[in-house]
Amino acid sequence: MTSIADIEIPADGTGLGELFETVPALTCEMERVIASSGHGLWLSGAAQPEIEDALAETSAIGSYSCITSEEERHLYDIEFEPETVDPFEVVLEEGGTVLSASASNGTWLLSVRVIDRESVSTLYDRLADDGVSPTIARLFALAEESRTQCGLTSRQYETLVAAIDHGYFEIPREVSMQELSDELDISHQALSERLRRAYRALVTSELNVTEEEATAPPLPSD
Repeated sequence: MTSIADIEIPADGTGLGELFETVPALTCEMERVIASSGHGLWLSGAAQPEIEDALAETSAIGSYSCITSEEERHLYDIEFEPETVDPFEVVLEEGGTVLSASASNGTWLLSVRVIDRESVSTLYDRLADDGVSPTIARLFALAEESRTQCGLTSRQYETLVAAIDHGYFEIPREVSMQELSDELDISHQALSERLRRAYRALVTSELNVTEEEATAPPLPSD
């Protein structure tokens, strides 16, 4: 059964270990999709010149370039040297999918989707063999019950997962609604309605909104 594992990994021993040693206040967040052979990583917590100097001095980084900046964080395309322990690549090689990844205080937190719980054990052993010390912070199965608890139908759930996997919720979007509807083999209108119903189910579930509140008339405009 498909499962989600939240895995903590010390940055020490991975490709960004030296970077965190040089800039202890650094925080890092994975960009979901980037058109490159490297990794898209949002870096913040220090001035950009300090980040640039640290990147240049990190021996595990083969190349890097700044893609864009917003406010006090900067998106870098980073490629590691071949012998570097790259937890993202390890997850992919073991058949998993990195749903999200962030790092602060020298520790990575990866949310990984795997096909079953046995795959988590295999991934854990692989990371340990590569010299890092993983910790399974949370592990749960994507059972049908978890979907129905949020009020989602099976089709709504599958559509949201497909939208995430194809980058529909990224900024900017990596796929249009028409492209996503073609991928799912449904009409643009059907996809739009299914997503709206899924949004409504998630919001009412997470905010604990009653059916009476959800169907209340709209508030008057100013």
